[in-house]
Amino acid sequence: MSTSEEFIPVGKISGAFGVKGWVKVYSFTEPRTNILQYSPLFLSRRGDWIEIKVSGGRLQGKGVVMGIENVTDRDQVQPLVGADLAIKKSQLEPVDEDEFYWNDLEGLTVINLQNQVLGKVDHLLETGANDVLVVKADGKKAEILIPFVVDEIVKLVDLDEEIIQVDWSEDY
Repeated sequence: MSTSEEFIPVGKISGAFGVKGWVKVYSFTEPRTNILQYSPLFLSRRGDWIEIKVSGGRLQGKGVVMGIENVTDRDQVQPLVGADLAIKKSQLEPVDEDEFYWNDLEGLTVINLQNQVLGKVDHLLETGANDVLVVKADGKKAEILIPFVVDEIVKLVDLDEEIIQVDWSEDY
């Protein structure tokens, strides 16, 4: 089986839906229903990734529900609750030059224009206006929140060198 590095989390099974074996899904995709577009999906089962086929799905309230091929009743869903759903990195569409997938930015070192290391990207937040880099420095509890605004604040993203250069002071 492939290593987990090749897989990108796109959601999590959060519960059973109905009596026909459908599952409630907490989707990490934007919009939420994009998770239904991926075929195949992979489900984490005891540390292994198992390929599954989506047999249907839709938006249900604020969440997503979907059917999984060969899962036909509620009892089969219970062991799946809490399982991660992922895709292979190769399933992602290529992005334009100034666009990035969040998972490509996580772990990159953030430096400012004075070449001071501010920390590493822990994760990103969606605020509506723009995405925000959540940067953590070694040995510090405080997080630095930096708006991900290309050209204005984010001056350079170099995936090969694993750095993001920002116009941001250590004091902010």
